[in-house]
Amino acid sequence: MAGAIIDGLLKSGRAVAGDITASAPSEATRRRAEETWGIMTTPDNASAAGDGDVVVLAVKPQMMDAVIDEIRDVLTPSHLIISIAAGRSMAYLREKLGEDKAIVRVMPNTPAMVGEGMSVWMAGERVTDEEKAVTENILTAFGLAEEVPEKIFDAAGIVSGCTPAYVYMFIEALADAGTAEGVPRKLAYRLASQALLGSARMVLESGRHPGELKDQVTSPGGSTIEGVEALEDGAFRGTVMSAIRAAAEKTRRM
Repeated sequence: MAGAIIDGLLKSGRAVAGDITASAPSEATRRRAEETWGIMTTPDNASAAGDGDVVVLAVKPQMMDAVIDEIRDVLTPSHLIISIAAGRSMAYLREKLGEDKAIVRVMPNTPAMVGEGMSVWMAGERVTDEEKAVTENILTAFGLAEEVPEKIFDAAGIVSGCTPAYVYMFIEALADAGTAEGVPRKLAYRLASQALLGSARMVLESGRHPGELKDQVTSPGGSTIEGVEALEDGAFRGTVMSAIRAAAEKTRRM
């Protein structure tokens, strides 16, 4: 995800390579980052954090304690700190980083890697309007972004963060069915993927209710409505809702 953020910032022109310093313990990772983007790298987390105005904590949740211990002493109230670690609450971040810090919590998703991410974010009490604008500028470099209140942050993050996995399963199922009907597999994947991409764009750009758009496709007595009936027989919508609820429950337990 750190790579997606760097790639988006550079491709969008919102940053140049000299603006970015990345830290990583692996020499191979640092060398790859330097060769790919021309950015500065260091094995020292504190050095990277202390030199920047915006600090992005793009680490696994289980690594947060160790990383924060390394950088806490170089962080000041003038730093904007953006965390993308799942399951690490704002209360946790305030406790670990200090109540005087400007902290933003973000839940991005993996389509950020192709510039089509959907990030939900929330700002701590110390974050200024200017810092919110900086956050939005960073996040929209690799997709869309929505600021949400803390009470729905986890739920919103699940809808955007978990959905890609379910969509990939749907694409695979559509392609399997197409292959069973004689469509070459690679073509079936392409057809299903583009159909989903176009359908999502229709929802975003038309502003119309998904049910209304669905009704446009389901002609009376046609083949699509037969498929819709089969999906309803299989509790398609209820199963999808159950998947989101299960993911939400897991997040609450983390």
